[in-house]
Amino acid sequence: MPSHINAPELSKVDQERLAQSGIDLAMKNRCGSYLQMDQDIVHAECAQEGIEVLSYKKAFEKYEWMKDYAWKVVSPEKDEITQYVAGQKDPKGYVIIAHEGSSNILPIQACLYLGRGQIQHVHNIIIAEEGAELHIISGCTSGAHVGKGGAHYGISEFYVKKDAQISFTMIHNWTEDIEVYPRSASVIEENGVFLSNYVCMQPVKKVQMYPTATLIGDNSVARFSSIVIASKESFMDLGSRAILEGKGASAELITRAITKGGTIISRGHINGKTAGTRGHLECKGLILQDGRIYAIPEIEGSVVGTELSHEAAVGKIARDEIEYLMSRGLDENEATATIIRGFLDVKITGLPEALQKQIEAIIDVAEKSGF
Repeated sequence: MPSHINAPELSKVDQERLAQSGIDLAMKNRCGSYLQMDQDIVHAECAQEGIEVLSYKKAFEKYEWMKDYAWKVVSPEKDEITQYVAGQKDPKGYVIIAHEGSSNILPIQACLYLGRGQIQHVHNIIIAEEGAELHIISGCTSGAHVGKGGAHYGISEFYVKKDAQISFTMIHNWTEDIEVYPRSASVIEENGVFLSNYVCMQPVKKVQMYPTATLIGDNSVARFSSIVIASKESFMDLGSRAILEGKGASAELITRAITKGGTIISRGHINGKTAGTRGHLECKGLILQDGRIYAIPEIEGSVVGTELSHEAAVGKIARDEIEYLMSRGLDENEATATIIRGFLDVKITGLPEALQKQIEAIIDVAEKSGF
């Protein structure tokens, strides 16, 4: 098993914040780990045969062919965020490679920790070669006392080869002064599966993300699932996009959004470009306190034989549901929490039990803090 991660700079409070982000410094139920604190790479290791966890720099020193993957699905000219990261002379971030036929039952954890009021930049590349299976939990967090002005710029490029699978669960646990700008994209080949899960249930100043999956292979699959809560003053502009190019390709984009006074823009776009493709887009929102939820579903079909659908709903908790649970012995707060928990309970087909339990644990923490 991999060794315990030594991070002496972290206080007990910040270690707890890491735990709330799905990161275990003791490495229990983990087969590998990457830890970056601000711009310092503290740990990069994997004990699973056939799978490598490397820093961006070491990966490019080890494999000449890495240049064939960098900035190929995310353009360095996409916007000012990508331009900033692409312009770094000493790029940071991780590379995870599941070589042909390999798989990990216990997930790899990747932690990006922001401890100072600065811009943390990373460029990550994740590759599952033919027939490989790769499960990752990415915990992104900031210290409890980070000064104002902190930001995270994250570029992630995913490559799912023929008959391969990647599940990637990203849990954000920032503070109310942090701005976060992930930029990610994936390409999925024949019979490949890409599962992307995003959880953000703690305060954050701003999040802006819109990952894109391009399904180029026949019978390829992409599923995006997002669970987000916007606290007062939080601004969250997020969503996902799937481009269906391979015959029989399918995508599902599911969002559960709650506002407690903040603003959520939930975007979704499915483009069916080939006959025999299928896609479904769903966004459901709850307004617990006065805030805003904008649901922007978009489905685009350009050929005969693509089947696309969408569903969007924004509302409040029905009073009769609360009263029904109260008649069963719960008080009003307990009844409300039960309804919210059910609303957020998104089961993800194909997700390893360890990762599903991690998502449930994050919901538990949010419930105990009153959502």
